[in-house]
Amino acid sequence: MKENVEVGSGLKRLPKAKFKKTKIERNENIAGALFVSPMLLGVSVIVLFPIIATFILSFADWKFVQGLDQLQWVGFQNFKELLGDDIFVKSLINNGIFILTVPLTMAFSIFLAIIIDKHVYMKDYFKVAFFMPYISNVVAIAIVWQVLFHPSAGPINQVLMSIGIDNPPTWIADPNFALISVMLIHIWISIGFNLIIYIAGLQSIPKELYEAAEMDGANAWYKFRNITLPLISPTSFFLLVTGIIATFKVFDLIAVLTAGGPLHSTSMLVWHLYETAFINLEIGYASAIAVILFLFVFLITALQWLGQKKWVNY
Repeated sequence: MKENVEVGSGLKRLPKAKFKKTKIERNENIAGALFVSPMLLGVSVIVLFPIIATFILSFADWKFVQGLDQLQWVGFQNFKELLGDDIFVKSLINNGIFILTVPLTMAFSIFLAIIIDKHVYMKDYFKVAFFMPYISNVVAIAIVWQVLFHPSAGPINQVLMSIGIDNPPTWIADPNFALISVMLIHIWISIGFNLIIYIAGLQSIPKELYEAAEMDGANAWYKFRNITLPLISPTSFFLLVTGIIATFKVFDLIAVLTAGGPLHSTSMLVWHLYETAFINLEIGYASAIAVILFLFVFLITALQWLGQKKWVNY
């Protein structure tokens, strides 16, 4: 009889036990929210609020030096003016050309990664050597390349003249070669990061697959095309997405080397946005440029996510 009472009393206490458990979970949730609240607050203030403000200001005409009472709503006028802005169109074309650095960087990186991973001693030394430009200060790198690209006294043109080229390119001083020069520097900087990621991807491929292919008489090209490329496709997809986003954020190289010149031949969307916002103080117009930049990056990334289902093997 006593056991039944205990069992019965235990059954009666079940709702109370559930209540205690719910209270504990609630306290844990509150504690977790308190721990992440500084990060959420920082993201909201530093990231979300500027994004929302940019979208709002893109429909207004306002300058930094004016008060908010001088803000005028102009609707889509800023976006209409962008279509007739030659510098904006030139910057957009330059960004489109600059995207070519991504596949070139990936091609050089995978070639070097295969060589270093399979055919080179002192692998760690080469990893560090190629990775150093990526972690070095971009301003210092730009100044070094500025010296290398000097039209008359630069080592590059000195070598070209020594082998019989009398009129070598003036590189960053020439509108026809300035963008190519910046692209070469960007590729040189980015190869190190891509190389490290590709080496990690290559080392995750089971060696048994290569051994089985060799037993079937497969040559190096067949193994690369049918084993290496498919199995590192997730790595390639990651580098493709991050690389294209990085091309839309190139600013420091342009600021130090060319300042968008000569004749706007190296002007990018981010540089044009900077000039419009912080030199000309046209915040509304610059916000419209930022919105267009955001939409381009979002659209390209979305297309990559949709397309990766056909060529990425997980």
